[in-house]
Amino acid sequence: MNSKNSSFLVFTFFCLIAFNSFASVDTVATFSPSMQKEIKAVVITPKDYDESKDYPVVCLLHGYSGNYSDWIAKAPQLESYADQYDMIIVNPDGNFGSWYWDSPEVESSKYETYVGKELVEFLGQKYSTVKSRDGRAIIGLSMGGHGALFLAFRHQDTFGAAGSLSGGVDIGPFPENWEMKKHLGTKRENPERWEEYSVMCQINRLIPNKLKLIISCGTENFFYEVNVRLHEKLAYNNIPHTFITGPGGHTWDYWRDAVPYQLLFFHNYFASAN
Repeated sequence: MNSKNSSFLVFTFFCLIAFNSFASVDTVATFSPSMQKEIKAVVITPKDYDESKDYPVVCLLHGYSGNYSDWIAKAPQLESYADQYDMIIVNPDGNFGSWYWDSPEVESSKYETYVGKELVEFLGQKYSTVKSRDGRAIIGLSMGGHGALFLAFRHQDTFGAAGSLSGGVDIGPFPENWEMKKHLGTKRENPERWEEYSVMCQINRLIPNKLKLIISCGTENFFYEVNVRLHEKLAYNNIPHTFITGPGGHTWDYWRDAVPYQLLFFHNYFASAN
């Protein structure tokens, strides 16, 4: 092969890389005034991100024992979804086992305030985002599934849509698990608190058709029964929602397969709301 042809192929190769490049993935440092500390988050912006345009935002929460890098490390296809749906996807840190509560027991753990208020304000200042609930959704897996619904139910002026993947949506059956008693005290000594801090007991906050909801859980998941109960309670209270179930356990294989359906759901919501 002569040098002229070789140079042409190299040029073509780099042009193809540039043409097919995916979203921008950045790890950013945010600051929580309520906790007086720096918290990391992954922010995925579409490849054609333009500051003259306002983008919808999906906040995607990790599960217990995870961190801000879990989603992009284990589901890197999020980059292509950010491009496909022209949205910003944010993966904040939930400090291993915060359950995204403002803990009444641990003064330094205020992750409801952080995700529901401080992170939203940071994104609005640093990125070109839709500045209303019509352009914001929140979703998570496991502990993050609980957190997403808990925050959305309690902050309906902030989020217009919410989803859960294998969420621990009723904490009552699990009083000894996942450090919850560290943040709430024991269930035996604080039964009312354990009800107050469970998604299942937040449904009375909902107004039909105000918050768009999608809930997914595999039939082999240990959270399957509590998700079915949440679905039934939402239906009983005439709260419209999408409930998806099928084979699958508490695994990344299930979450990787399920997350694109939820992102499409949010994309359609953003399109209809704006």
